[in-house]
Amino acid sequence: MGRQNRGTNAGPQDKQHFSHSHILKLIVNPTETVLTCNACEQSNNTNKPFYGCNTCQYFLHENCFNAPRFLNHASHPSHPLTLLPSATYSSCSFTCKACDSAGNGFCFSCACCEFDIHLQCASCPSLILVDKHPHQLELNFGSPYEDKDSEYVCDICNEIMNKENWLYYCGGCDFASHLHCAITSPEVGVFAKQPRPIPSPNPNSNSNPNPYTNPNRNSNARVEMINSANEAHEQIMAAQLRAQIAARGREACLDLVAPRRRYSYY
Repeated sequence: MGRQNRGTNAGPQDKQHFSHSHILKLIVNPTETVLTCNACEQSNNTNKPFYGCNTCQYFLHENCFNAPRFLNHASHPSHPLTLLPSATYSSCSFTCKACDSAGNGFCFSCACCEFDIHLQCASCPSLILVDKHPHQLELNFGSPYEDKDSEYVCDICNEIMNKENWLYYCGGCDFASHLHCAITSPEVGVFAKQPRPIPSPNPNSNSNPNPYTNPNRNSNARVEMINSANEAHEQIMAAQLRAQIAARGREACLDLVAPRRRYSYY
């Protein structure tokens, strides 16, 4: 996620995001011009908040800006997913395991398993109503049938569905739908708050346990917490990339480990 920027050039509503080196400014009336979000690759078709760097033509929807750095998702319970500004493959693109379409923007990724999904797919609701069916459809992360080799079609577009991809399904009526058929205008939703490991900012047991007795110390603790979170993120990324290298035998992936970002005390 991003954090409020404390620099002298930042306005009260301007923010810094880990994916971009410049301050992102709040864009008022974003629908007056055609802008594309660098995270979800969707245009600004509503008046929802949008942040951007005009110099670099880099823009993020508010929900994309606030997407968590780590995500525990039911589709991949074996490992947490890491938010990446671009895929770690040599092509810098990925194929979404949810919808089977290509992506060039942000992705939630497990490098160990080569598992990547779009932000908008990661935030798909578990239940949905569509015009073509009277009952709620439930999100499934693969074939809903016991025989996983059975072919089935989307009951909205009548095309054969990929058995490995996600779908919306009504078990009582045996009604199935592609994600993109059920959600014609996909957008990134609001993610639930995700737990993340943050080491104690004050390991010294002899120091004053009350951070509010020193006004500078409380702000320093916040900076240390941010740095600790970034370091934890980078350690997980490095471990995942090492596993990916072992699986693929490609040393080039090491170049994708970003240099550590640290913040200065106020």
